[in-house]
Amino acid sequence: MSISSKPIKVEKLTPEKPYGLVVVITGNGKGKTTSAMGMVLRASGHGLKSCIIQFMKGDLYSGEWDGVKLLGDLAELHATGMGFCGIQGNPYTHAEHRVSAQAALELARAKMASGDYQIIILDEINNALKLKLVDLKQVLDLVKGKPELMHLILTGRNAHPDIVALADTVSEVCEVKHAYQKDIEPQPGIDY
Repeated sequence: MSISSKPIKVEKLTPEKPYGLVVVITGNGKGKTTSAMGMVLRASGHGLKSCIIQFMKGDLYSGEWDGVKLLGDLAELHATGMGFCGIQGNPYTHAEHRVSAQAALELARAKMASGDYQIIILDEINNALKLKLVDLKQVLDLVKGKPELMHLILTGRNAHPDIVALADTVSEVCEVKHAYQKDIEPQPGIDY
């Protein structure tokens, strides 16, 4: 862990009072899902079990699908989406995307109720809400009804102000510049 020739004492912290956080990762920059996946990696180091439910992704391969499998029983990923609604030539209707997003909400409720997970990530749920694939009341009820010690992470652009108000931690990823502006294609392991 250290490049020093002298061993460093590594301390493990334990909170006096465990608390299940609501974390929102939003903004127009790249890295919201990647940040959430980093939390899954970190949590697995503590032996915590995570469940990732992707509301929009599902029609284009992304490396996290196979990467999560390498974490074994500590993480599972459900790509429930049908791609990004209304962009990139996506062929599905809004109604079809809504049915898919509603099924993802049901899955999230079931995973939360199971008590099997310390972390649940609702990837791109902010986008699903903005596109009216899920309703604000549904998302608020999910956040308010989460188990007390479970961490709930919501990602995606355009986080609704009511969701932001409920959250314990909110991070906004802003774009300064992106390789696509130089006509550089998305790169495996970085962009997907």
